Amino acid sequence: MKVGLTGGIGSGKSTVAEMFARRGAVVIDADAIARELVEPGEPALHELVDEFGESIIAADGSLKRSELARIAFHDPSATERLNAIMHPLIRAETQRRLAKAADAEVILYDMPLLFETHQEDLVDVVVVVDVPEAQQVKRAVRRGLDEADVRRRMEVQTSRSRRVTEADFVIDNSGSRRNTERQVQGIWDELRAGVC
Repeated sequence: MKVGLTGGIGSGKSTVAEMFARRGAVVIDADAIARELVEPGEPALHELVDEFGESIIAADGSLKRSELARIAFHDPSATERLNAIMHPLIRAETQRRLAKAADAEVILYDMPLLFETHQEDLVDVVVVVDVPEAQQVKRAVRRGLDEADVRRRMEVQTSRSRRVTEADFVIDNSGSRRNTERQVQGIWDELRAGVC
């Protein structure tokens, strides 16, 4: 069973992914894949420099993520250019990892932009982690992101209402950790019942 996990910035996807992993899911993390693809020497990093300039490279040759985000999320055309470089590479690596984990009972694909990149076809069911937008902003800012940057990112993400409508399961992550754990367990039980 391949499960797509998604949600807006600051919704708590990583926490929920960790809960599924503790129950035995094999987790494929799109953000981790993206970080690997832009390590020094990787072709994607060279493409990003060609597109967005040397200012996105730190003195040690690594990607300055905050600078890339500042440039790429400043306007829709820059975001599109970033996505055109990264998303096909992320999708290809995801497909490779899904194939490698094919024998697992539950594979969880943690992909923040699942709908935006039209990758729903890679999974059997979609789980959306949902919180009110004000809470998204508050959590993301608490993680150290700039509020204006958070709001720009939210503008280019699929709307909260569409995510919830398109989901097979919705986890309300606005309350306590215990409440979220209960919801994860309920979904886990349903997933395992569907594959056993």
